Amino acid sequence: METKVSGPTKEVIISYDRPTCIIGERINPTGKKKLQEALKAGDLSVVKKEALEQVAAGATILDCNVNTQGVDDVKMLPEAIKMIQDVVDIPLCIDSPNAAALEAGLKVYKGKPLVNSISGEKAKQERILPLIKHYGAAVVGLAQDDNGIPKTAERRVEITKRIVEACEKAGVPREDLIIDVMAYAIGAEPKAAKDVLNALRQIRLELGLNMTMGASNISFGMPDRMILNNAWIAMVIEAGGTALIADAAKVMPAVLSADLVLGRDRFARKYLEGYRKRTAELPKK
Repeated sequence: METKVSGPTKEVIISYDRPTCIIGERINPTGKKKLQEALKAGDLSVVKKEALEQVAAGATILDCNVNTQGVDDVKMLPEAIKMIQDVVDIPLCIDSPNAAALEAGLKVYKGKPLVNSISGEKAKQERILPLIKHYGAAVVGLAQDDNGIPKTAERRVEITKRIVEACEKAGVPREDLIIDVMAYAIGAEPKAAKDVLNALRQIRLELGLNMTMGASNISFGMPDRMILNNAWIAMVIEAGGTALIADAAKVMPAVLSADLVLGRDRFARKYLEGYRKRTAELPKK
């Protein structure tokens, strides 16, 4: 299964047998006071800075979310998209809970974007799927419904099948759907990681879909989060995760290592390139 998205000049193909895609998460005001204040002031300089830094760190897609209190996202989202596409050429994930803002962003987008998101909730599908079909976008489907995030792998698979049916009924092919299996903190639920990995494997086996998730969600509230995240990332990629939502600067070594071990990095080119880049950035002794 290949999911194709594109920016002004660059296409990205997401699939299980290709290197793992990183959806750079930094252009999202949640928990980022500096970005929140800049957006409220109509200042996109922080957005520009984050876009350039995430691309330099190895992101293959950029999340673009300007939704925060005090910001008119119907106006701000298309402005942010245009600015980002002026300085980088990789695809964007247009991210907003507001259907009007999503449509405003889709109208100005150059290429084929990823849109975040629909879910198993019918009302959300009815608002968003016509936009996905009309603008020819790809879409993230959250494996949750009106009852929230499911506790078991079986319920995630069940909801995913309903999302596939809704997409195909709306004329959106399954290759344009990426499922977010909804990882949550292992500190709050000891079985969280095992359930997510089982869901990844079942969805990959039964439906063949590309899958994503917030790569660091599993470690919330735990010490040494980076150690836990790195172990988790390798397991997720092996189980079927193909496009991780993460800060590219923090996860690239783990992603490149997993891809190399799984045979997705011919002659270790990407791994060695990442190594050379990291060592070149180290301070000279």
